[in-house]
Amino acid sequence: MTKRRTFIKSAGAAGVAGLLAGCSDDTESNGSSGTVTGDNQQTLTFALTPAESDVEIEDQYQPLFNYMESEADVSIESTVAADYAAVLSAIDAGQADLADASPAIAIQGGNEDITQVVGIRVAYGASRYFSLMTTTPDSDIDSLSDLGGETIGLGDRLSTSGSLFPLYMLSQAGFDTGGAPDGDPVDFEAQFSDHSTAREELINRPDVVAAGTGAFSTAGHVPKEQFSDQFLEMSAENDGDLGTESPELELLAESDPIPRAPILARADMDAELYGDIESSLLNVGEDELIDEGASDDQQLWFTGVDDGSVDDYQPVQDVLDELGVSLGQ
Repeated sequence: MTKRRTFIKSAGAAGVAGLLAGCSDDTESNGSSGTVTGDNQQTLTFALTPAESDVEIEDQYQPLFNYMESEADVSIESTVAADYAAVLSAIDAGQADLADASPAIAIQGGNEDITQVVGIRVAYGASRYFSLMTTTPDSDIDSLSDLGGETIGLGDRLSTSGSLFPLYMLSQAGFDTGGAPDGDPVDFEAQFSDHSTAREELINRPDVVAAGTGAFSTAGHVPKEQFSDQFLEMSAENDGDLGTESPELELLAESDPIPRAPILARADMDAELYGDIESSLLNVGEDELIDEGASDDQQLWFTGVDDGSVDDYQPVQDVLDELGVSLGQ
């Protein structure tokens, strides 16, 4: 076990200020989360963090916002954060009320009484997903043990499937992950970005020989026969598209099942308001989340929300413990 380190990650004053959506002139503070309009309707700010750079995330989430506005009698304003840490900073500063976030943020926010888990997003009935380590078929990389001294593309530093679980898999393979995810690993070089950028760097940059991403980003490039039975039984990505995308990638490793990402709310949100939000989200169906005018690759990635709590993310806490990382604001 490595010596425990504290991962200190802050958006900074400018980053947090950039998350705050402007309020119209007819709003006034209600003394808790959100604002109150002239007709007593709550206006809430929903902070988003794009997992992939090629997705217009505010457009992607609009069907959910429309549904919440109709079911919970609220008005939703969205804002896009620079990264997951900025989301937590915005909620802590009272500048965001709800958020799409990573399990790591749920753990940190829950431990510090900043956030509460409204629910766990599910995709086509699957409440668990996977992290994949992939390479190109023409590389000299045949297993994780071949990655010593090489450059690996990873997602956001606080991304569960794009950073934490890939680093855990590399640690289990015998590599010294050093100060990662906050700092630099010792036995290899890490390039942190987002899932789609990590994938594209693997495909297009000769110096990047592997990528750690969520399965949603790379599984379509990997032939079906390379996956385990567990993956094929549990993953929403096993929908007939495995191995159909070009170029082909080669699977190096897949993670244990990971609880899917949460939707978070401020811990100090008014109880009645929270109940309305929770009820609307836990009852949302796939039909309400579909944007008929959007292409398949711009559709919202989840199809519902299940009840959950920070306790559901113990597998992520176990990974943090293995890496010797303590999340700190």
